[in-house]
Amino acid sequence: MVRPGQVIWLCALALLTLGVVMVNSAGMNVASETPVTLQSLVLSRSTIYMVLAVAAMSLCALLPVSSWLRSPAPASGVPAASGWSHKPLWIGSVVLMALCALVYAPVIGREVNGAHRWIGVAIPGLGDQRMQPSEIAKWGLILLVAWYAVKMGPRLREFWSGLAPALVAIILVAGFVIKEDLGTGALLGLVAVLILSLAGARWWHFAMWVPLIGAGLAAAILTSDYRMRRIETWFNPYLEPQGAGYHVIQSMTAIANGEVFGRGLGHGLQKFGYLPEDQTDFIFAIICEELGLLGAATVIFLYMLILWAGFAVVRRQTSALCKLVAFGVIATVGIQAIVNLAVVTALGPTKGIALPLLSSGGTGWILTGACMGLLIAMDRAEEADQRVTELRPLTA
Repeated sequence: MVRPGQVIWLCALALLTLGVVMVNSAGMNVASETPVTLQSLVLSRSTIYMVLAVAAMSLCALLPVSSWLRSPAPASGVPAASGWSHKPLWIGSVVLMALCALVYAPVIGREVNGAHRWIGVAIPGLGDQRMQPSEIAKWGLILLVAWYAVKMGPRLREFWSGLAPALVAIILVAGFVIKEDLGTGALLGLVAVLILSLAGARWWHFAMWVPLIGAGLAAAILTSDYRMRRIETWFNPYLEPQGAGYHVIQSMTAIANGEVFGRGLGHGLQKFGYLPEDQTDFIFAIICEELGLLGAATVIFLYMLILWAGFAVVRRQTSALCKLVAFGVIATVGIQAIVNLAVVTALGPTKGIALPLLSSGGTGWILTGACMGLLIAMDRAEEADQRVTELRPLTA
């Protein structure tokens, strides 16, 4: 019988492998005199990132999660303290915000397309190596919120002393990210709220904050000209066919040209200067153009398998903390994939959210691979506990 952890491993490996191939295919250009060969593919930067991602997934799959992610429940009969007194919540929030603030540092901060989302260090022989601190915040907030929810226990159902501190921490971290990256910041906040809901928080407590959060998101959109243009061109991309609507038009052209069987691997046309961000945010459009409907369906099927296996891991967890962390990981991957696919197919406004394990990105691949490894480790731990339980009557 195939375990959910094994399904996650195989699907993640398949997506990473496809990502290496398609990122290199999308990187082809007319001026290049060097063709894409097996040797160039193996020695490419994306292959190195894939190896690191697989290594991170393998190492995390071997972690003793049963002891590392032990639920920090209060002692029996001792009520949980007020959430405002939990220093780890505030220390963790400040650390995540400080990491995100590094993008404004004068030496290591990097500005790309007018946005401060990267930090980088120039390494001789390797060039400028970049990473997104928001990726660390995205996964770190899951651990922080899950820990807090388990620590509070039933008191999470109280608003001021239970839920409100967590919401303040979430708003601080997500709000800091939203300043430069609305999509990732909204993703952080949504996943954190879902974790708290699964932990037992009352839904109407969240509703009390909807006007404030809605006003904040509206302000983030209304005060940004390029975000407003993206909303307008979502409804009609031909309002600015050479501006804000250009990405969507070229993406839909690539998808339409792929038809059922595609133009063939490496034979796409939109990547030759027509479709921007073809290696990152719009890699799915290149997959559709070169591998057709069958390639697109394969990608969607792999994500569906990961979601199915991930939720199977969540259901089997006996540790509250492991259950919440696993849910946060699989919710992040699922929502991120859905948003990216919606953007590429013009079902949502253009947003810079990558396709997990497919879009080019070293930090994203490595950290996502590590989190997939955590799910595998949780599944292995539950399998070991189940075997012990089955053997116990025989040894009694």
